[in-house]
Amino acid sequence: MGQEIICIQVGQCGNQIGANFWQAIAEEQGLDTSGKFVRTNKTVDARRRAKAEVFFRQVGADRFVPRAVLVDLEPGTLDVIKASPMGTMFKPDNFVFGNSGAGNNWAKGHYTEGAELIDQVLDAVRREVDSCRSLQGFMLFHSLGGGTGSGLGTLILRKLKDLYPKQLCVTFSVAPSAKVSDVAVEPYNAVLSLHQLIENSDLTFLVDNEGLLNIARNTLKQKTPKYPDLNWVLSHAVTGATASLRFASRALGDLRSLVMNLAPYPRLHFVTLAHAPMYAAGSQPRVKLSASQVTAEVWKPRSWLASFRADAKIVAAALTYRGNPTARELDQVATDNLANPSRFVEAFTNGAVVSAPSTPKPPVKITATIAANTTGVTGMLQRINSEFANLYKRKAFLHWYKGEGMDEQEFQEAHRNVRDLISAYESLEQGIYTGLSGVLGEN
Repeated sequence: MGQEIICIQVGQCGNQIGANFWQAIAEEQGLDTSGKFVRTNKTVDARRRAKAEVFFRQVGADRFVPRAVLVDLEPGTLDVIKASPMGTMFKPDNFVFGNSGAGNNWAKGHYTEGAELIDQVLDAVRREVDSCRSLQGFMLFHSLGGGTGSGLGTLILRKLKDLYPKQLCVTFSVAPSAKVSDVAVEPYNAVLSLHQLIENSDLTFLVDNEGLLNIARNTLKQKTPKYPDLNWVLSHAVTGATASLRFASRALGDLRSLVMNLAPYPRLHFVTLAHAPMYAAGSQPRVKLSASQVTAEVWKPRSWLASFRADAKIVAAALTYRGNPTARELDQVATDNLANPSRFVEAFTNGAVVSAPSTPKPPVKITATIAANTTGVTGMLQRINSEFANLYKRKAFLHWYKGEGMDEQEFQEAHRNVRDLISAYESLEQGIYTGLSGVLGEN
């Protein structure tokens, strides 16, 4: 069948998100924690096995391993994954780690400590590429606030674009928030990372810790949520956003269609997510929702995994339903929720697509996930860029980065590139298209 996707998870956040992702999709594809295929019935088995090969590689009659490379600059998080019930599912030589860490310094991850590890990472990636029949592309899980996920993560992304220019690179990127972490240099790391994502990612699912925190507190009623709780929230949306890649669907069946539908302009490829119903680990939703009810829920501000303006305009959107909504239900919810021109940027009133993979997400009968390229992302970007400017104006902590060989010009270029991205989204929202060709790029 081919059409494989290789996942690369980098840093503590990226590996924790990845661990949740693999645990969830292994269960959905009919695999136990060791990667062995659990037989049910012939029809279901054939469907699961066929699509399992997108994210898993078959290594025996009934055993699969994730097409995953797990990377960190220190061994701690990877040791936890190895010792977990599903640790034996992964290929041992796809764990790539150092012993120094990045100390929340993007430059260490990108230029010094990360540069010493990059050849081992690319060797592991190359082995996975060689095992593919028809590689679609890569998925990167990482955060933008720390040193490893941001610095080494974007270094890996840049190398992938050089080595495999015909393959697509999609990222799931978690932006920092002062409400969750008090690491002073997070704005530097985030803007330097965004600069790389603008240039080297084909599609970035961008969420922030503030949005995840709001869901954990307000929807899941967790008084003091920890990072594992936030990563659990994100894992719901990630499995929803990738469902059409893993199961038969009438739309968005591969990475290219996902990118083409969600990024009409190459540089404006930043998409955020919403998911419903949301429930905490170890619990189940108490209320069974219909297709129309879950649609109403997923559009609510409290369902979004990022903090942005509620009055934002949509450039492009994809709604993925899991379960068994009827064609009539799908047509109705699409009409009710996507036929409103006021929701969309003027030139993209038809910029939405609906997919409905037939396989539900246990234990929920029906779920909905929205991936939306929206001008509301400017709120998050402006907050991060302003925090960056306040630090840079005082030259605060710059010596940490210069000590790793960085030049101030790179800070200035990154700040300007993010500012141009914000301006482009704002112009689209206002219906201004002239003079944007250089910023928007060509499809």
